[in-house]
Amino acid sequence: MGVVVGVILDESVVLASDSPQHENPSLLPLADSLLRKLRHSKIPTGISYDLGLSDDKATGNSVVTVGYVMKPSREEDFAKRGAFPLYPTQNGLIFMPLTFELPLSPQLQEIDIVLHKATDEIKSIELKSRTNFSNRIVYTSGMQDLQRYLEDHPDCCVIDSFNNIYPVLDRLEIQEILLCLEDLKTEGRSTIRGPHFLKVDSFKEPDLLQRLSEAKLSLPSIVKPQVACGVANAHKMAIIFRNEDFKDLSVPLPAVVQEYVDHSSTLYKFYVLGEKVFYAVKKSTPNADILMKLSESNGLKPLVFDSLKSLPTAKEDQHYGDGNFSEATNSCVDLDLVTDAANWLRGVLDLTIFGFDVVIQEGTSDHVIVDVNYLPSFKEVPDDIAIPAFWEAIKKKFEIEKVKISNKSSSLTR
Repeated sequence: MGVVVGVILDESVVLASDSPQHENPSLLPLADSLLRKLRHSKIPTGISYDLGLSDDKATGNSVVTVGYVMKPSREEDFAKRGAFPLYPTQNGLIFMPLTFELPLSPQLQEIDIVLHKATDEIKSIELKSRTNFSNRIVYTSGMQDLQRYLEDHPDCCVIDSFNNIYPVLDRLEIQEILLCLEDLKTEGRSTIRGPHFLKVDSFKEPDLLQRLSEAKLSLPSIVKPQVACGVANAHKMAIIFRNEDFKDLSVPLPAVVQEYVDHSSTLYKFYVLGEKVFYAVKKSTPNADILMKLSESNGLKPLVFDSLKSLPTAKEDQHYGDGNFSEATNSCVDLDLVTDAANWLRGVLDLTIFGFDVVIQEGTSDHVIVDVNYLPSFKEVPDDIAIPAFWEAIKKKFEIEKVKISNKSSSLTR
């Protein structure tokens, strides 16, 4: 009996063909099971598809293979939206899932650029010192293997460097970065800033109230864990109405006490995909006076909640927007101002795909950035707009990184 050295599957065996011109095709029922068995059997597998389609869709030279790794539920959400097609995209990308269940190095040798959601693979974070963040974070063994491979192969492109995502894991570091938004102040425009804040190591500090006052914090305030994501209770928060309630607070330490901004229950979620900026408008937590009434029924005790579930909000988003489209505007938000802030953040953080939340303070119209996160789902933006921008951001990053690597290689050989 012969030995199987590889398998080539016709597209009709694994791919659905019900979409126009095979755009963003999905897997047929049970096809994922077949592909998984072939992978676990370590049998090299390819898919044969119409070359005419490839020529039409791939602009430029060769197809760029994107190896991606993230938790299964997130991968499924992206895949359902057509973000990870098995055909080349219009700008010449093809996506390949990476798995930690098999040796990583052979997989990485087959791809051109890595897309990862490293925050899905965090086991623990140590925040007791302000040393290099890379020494304070522990990933799963699979993500550690990926990290080591990237360190040993600096010519491998990645979205984005592990070092670059560390600031968004630490709410204190992000708050300190946002202090520099002061540089964007311009006469005649609204102010864009981060909220007033204070790091707290113990809620029983004898001078806590004085420190809060010096940090321009008044009640109510919102208290958040310093660790922003990736670990248990990172999203456990509380809104405080009385000073005496700090001492028995159950929010994990160290924590960041943050200004609670009255914002008419309206949150603007901004998404940065390469050089493009999109936004969605969502219902948010109510103003302080309404929260106070909610808390009064419980003796003004702190409102403790998980921000992933949050307080009651509207059932549907109001609309989406794109800073590049003149018709996608909102009378309350200064899109030019926030776009300038987005471009500034992209430069400071050196991230390709990230998001941040903005609320507009009643009375002052200050635009306050209350959260920053890496590789968000941007699910509020319609797929036909967001997904091409997603692909464009990846391709542009690849091209930039290849030029950097080429220039570095040239300088070493001189």
